[in-house]
Amino acid sequence: MSIFNELKRRNVIRVALLYVVGAWLLMQFADVAISLMQLPDWVGRFTLFVVLLGLPFALFFAWAYELTPEGLKREKDVDRSQSVTQQTGRKLDYIVIALLAIAVIYFIFDKITIETDTEAPAAVQESESTVDSLSIAVLPFVNMSADPENEYFADGLSEELLNALAQVQNLKVAGRTSSFYYKDKNEDLRKIGRTLGVANILEGSVRRQGDSIRVTAQLVRADDGFHLWSDNYDRTLDDVFAIQDDIAESVTRALNIVLDDANRERMHNAGV
Repeated sequence: MSIFNELKRRNVIRVALLYVVGAWLLMQFADVAISLMQLPDWVGRFTLFVVLLGLPFALFFAWAYELTPEGLKREKDVDRSQSVTQQTGRKLDYIVIALLAIAVIYFIFDKITIETDTEAPAAVQESESTVDSLSIAVLPFVNMSADPENEYFADGLSEELLNALAQVQNLKVAGRTSSFYYKDKNEDLRKIGRTLGVANILEGSVRRQGDSIRVTAQLVRADDGFHLWSDNYDRTLDDVFAIQDDIAESVTRALNIVLDDANRERMHNAGV
């Protein structure tokens, strides 16, 4: 009897096929589980190592042992006339077919999901292209001082900047309620921009010590998160309105907005 026929008789080939299909499904499940549970990459590599290590053991047991009605026995101890390898082979065939059907269904589902994902960025890009480039959201400036009461000062500065920029003609400014929703939320600016429907975001921080303040402001493109402009202002409390005017005018220059006297006057009056 040839070695190939003996492998077929002992169901070694069926076990190998069953193991390969089952291992593939296991790795797909492990990949999804690792991603959802945010497990380290070595977990996936370890799972693959265990799966590969188990293959020769599975083939060895399929060759050396036979599952009989009385339990697992060494193949050499089983009377060939009483062997049930054919019945076991048919059962293995059914299991392999079932696993293959699951694998095909998973493959089709995965392919459809990938195609949907590749179409999504184009849809997002088309949506982003409709956002007015002259639109901005002013996020609450972060209080960097030890005194929590300075939180009110930082919020007030943010609100005054929002009001000043809202006076600029052709510049669309997201409302206070929408912008201040993100207070103390460490969200991705790109996501905030998409949610608020703005092309630019102004954020910053305020550090106060006595009558001295340091204001840091930065203007960021919402589509890619890169800076358009940023600056630091070291002043006294008496100069807080001048800081607001400087920041507002710097923002308009960064957005290539030319201010006429009327716009500049409205901005100044809004910050007073």
